[in-house]
Formats: sequence, structure tokens, C-alpha cells
Amino acid sequence: MRIEKLTIKNYRNYASADVKLGRGVNLFVGNNAQGKTNLLESVYLASVGKSARTPRWQELIKWGENFATVKVNLRKEIGTDEVEIRLDKDKHVLINGLPITKIGELMGVLKTVLFSPDELKIVKDGPSERRRFMDIAICQLSKAYFYTLTRYNKILSQRNKLLKNHPSEDSLIVWDMQLAREGARVIKTRRGFVERLAPIAQTVHLDVTGKEKLSLAYEGIAGENVEEIEQNFLDTLKKNRERDLNFALTHAGPQRDDLALSADGIDLRSFGSQGQQRSTALSLKLAEMELLKAESGEYPVLLLDDVLSELDSYRQSKLLSHIKAYQTIITCTSLPPEVREKLGELTEFRVENGNAHRI
Repeated sequence: MRIEKLTIKNYRNYASADVKLGRGVNLFVGNNAQGKTNLLESVYLASVGKSARTPRWQELIKWGENFATVKVNLRKEIGTDEVEIRLDKDKHVLINGLPITKIGELMGVLKTVLFSPDELKIVKDGPSERRRFMDIAICQLSKAYFYTLTRYNKILSQRNKLLKNHPSEDSLIVWDMQLAREGARVIKTRRGFVERLAPIAQTVHLDVTGKEKLSLAYEGIAGENVEEIEQNFLDTLKKNRERDLNFALTHAGPQRDDLALSADGIDLRSFGSQGQQRSTALSLKLAEMELLKAESGEYPVLLLDDVLSELDSYRQSKLLSHIKAYQTIITCTSLPPEVREKLGELTEFRVENGNAHRI
């Protein structure tokens, strides 16, 4: 999978841009606040339907304008696809010219893996970052998971609202049953994803560090199958009922789960050094690339947003040794000659004041 052309209009600081991308590494170079990340963000928007930087899509429309468009033309092993996002009074998504009614239909059309300075927080920050990492990857592999997760979140929101109104036990049990049913499917899918990702991440991490054995494990309600997880979830909700009522909040479920990351017995989330945490974040992203390739048949597009400056020369070298296998978009302020030599086939653009020109 690769992007052939990116076309945007009235997006962030761009009046318009029409960028033809190369097969290998695409380098967007420029000073800060010129629009490099905006181009990369527009690709991510076309991939998952939302920005990685803001939950408000209205902020993506250029100041003073009343609409914005992003169009991405894709070349796949079999055929082509076109994704278009139109932003005005609402958000409209079109695939091959046809509007979709559910955002879940967009999942997997353009697969991407984003690695930015914020993504380095996957290891050292709270569980929400790691849940987001899992959910975005799984949604690109499974539209069904996207819809299951959406249903779960809606039921969870309704249950939390109900808890604030001192509900009867009978009314709460009705919501508990729905929550446990959908939550069990979320947990089972996430756990399966982690089990498939773990051996890949271990191999990549050994290459990145040269010594550490990385282990991954999903931390959530136990169960070998959906039925067991559902029953255990119901039992936990019953056990926590008084606490949930006191705090008007659901204290158990996928919204509280975590991804355990350890190396040689050390919990990297709490006790890993900064170098270990960065190596682990890098390993997770590269492993995600390999898993998406193994399960979808094609590599996703790798988006590297100013991340090279956050990595030391050793980790830079390890990252660059991998990216030659797939199409990559890199943003940076400058690139040392010794790094440039390692990039292989390179298409370079200069970004200045909302304009991108091929060099």
C-alpha cells in the first residue's frame, strides 16, 4: 500500500497543496510552524477519520474559510482507492467518490502507523495511551472491532449517567448485562492482538537493543473465551456495585485495562529508564507495522513526525534500517548527511509558509 498523491485545500495553514509522493521515503523539511506536521496530519485524518492532535475537526479548517478538503489517492497490490474528507458544517467521508454513512467503513482503507514525540509516551504515560495504541491498530484490521468498541463506549456512558441518579438494582443489572457482553468482546479481541504482537515485538526489540527480552501481556478481566470473560465481568460489576454507586463511575472494564511491558523482569512502565522506554516505544511501532503487514497482506504507510530528533544516533540507525521496506513520510527541520545516506530511495520536499515544493 502506498500513497500516490495527497491533495488538500483550506487545511490548517494551507490554501492548497497537491503533493505527489514517492514509493520509498518522503521527506518534508522546513523550519518550525511552516506546515510539515499539517501535511502528515491530513494523511492520518484520511486513515482513521480524526486528527491525532485535536478532537475538534473544526480546528482543521483554515482560518477565515468555511470548508476544507483532504484527498488521498492510494495504490494497492490489487487496484486503487481514493479517500476524501470534506469539512464544512459537518464532516463528510467519501471512498472512491461515494459517501459513507458510518465512519467504521473508513477503517482499513488507508492503513497508517504514526510515530511522533507524543507516541513516545506509550510506555511512560498512563494506561489510556496504551489502550489507544491497541485500539487504533485493531480498528485498522477489523471494522467489527471498531463497531464493538463504539457500542461498548456508548453503553458505558449510559451506565455512568444512570449511576448518578441512584438507580434501582434491577435497572442497573440490565445495563450490566449489556456492558459485560460488549466488553467481553473488546477484551478478547485486545488480548488476541497482544498475543500476536508479542513475539514480533520481542524480535524487533532484541534487534533494537541488542540484548533485552521484551514481554507483553494484556491486563484485564480474565477468561479463556468470550463467555468466561463476560461472566467474570458480571461478577466484578456485582462486587463493585456499591463502590460504583458511591462514586457514580464504573470501576471495571476495558476502559481500565492496560498493556504490561517488561524487559528481563523489569516493569518498563514504572521502572524503565528513559532510553529503555524509548526503545520499547520504537519496538512497538515497528512491530505494529509487521503485524499489519502479516494480517492485511500489505505494509501500512509509516508516518514519522519529527521523531528522529527525539532519538539518539543508535536508535535512529535501527529505525532507518527498517523503513526501506515500506513507504514512509518523515517531517524534520534538517537531516544530517550521514542520516540521509541511510534512507535509500528519497523524495524530498521543502515546506515554507503553507507551501510544499519538491526539491
